[in-house]
Amino acid sequence: MKNRFSMEMDEYLPLRDAVYKTLRQAILRGELKPGERLMEIALAEELGVSRTPIRDAIRKLEQDGLVRMIHRKGAQVANITEKDLTDVLEVRIGLERMAIDKACQMIGREQLDLLEQAAKGFEEAIQGGDLTEMAEADKNFHEIIYSVSGNKCLIEMQANLREQVYRYRMEYLKEENVRKILVEEHGQIVDAIRERDAEKAKNIIYRHIENQRVGIIRSIRVG
Repeated sequence: MKNRFSMEMDEYLPLRDAVYKTLRQAILRGELKPGERLMEIALAEELGVSRTPIRDAIRKLEQDGLVRMIHRKGAQVANITEKDLTDVLEVRIGLERMAIDKACQMIGREQLDLLEQAAKGFEEAIQGGDLTEMAEADKNFHEIIYSVSGNKCLIEMQANLREQVYRYRMEYLKEENVRKILVEEHGQIVDAIRERDAEKAKNIIYRHIENQRVGIIRSIRVG
């Protein structure tokens, strides 16, 4: 069997976590395709491990929403459906509008500096062209806004959606023509928060996420 991906080993990471991290990245990068069956024996041979950490990783990926258990077929990579995408991003819009409203009220100079640096970090990641680095930089930018809100319940709700949102983020960033738009929108968000203009900031964040939803739906239909 030809290896499509190699396991990301870390001496401080238990084997089951290394297997989980490897399979998660393979799904997010598209090396394991939507609808593809996850065969424990084949994956164990490919990664050079026993079936037990593969089984544990699949269970965790199912909890993340990245894997589905199908009757009589077993585990397979979850498809990106328009319904699931819309459901998740509708909730994300609500959470981010709330977070950005709180950020406009509460952000301090040091936190604003961090947000500006995160926006620049995303732009640099775009220039570098590495998809994972772009996704991580984008995630960092948005999570700073949540942290500024100071609302623990809001932060926990956002964390519950993290894996599914991350997958959609990776999918959207594959389109090179949208990356410049994302950079511009991040700059507009920073400006609105700096001005403490909550309504403006909430309108921008709505457009920012809605563009992502529309773009991914377009990709699904073409695909």
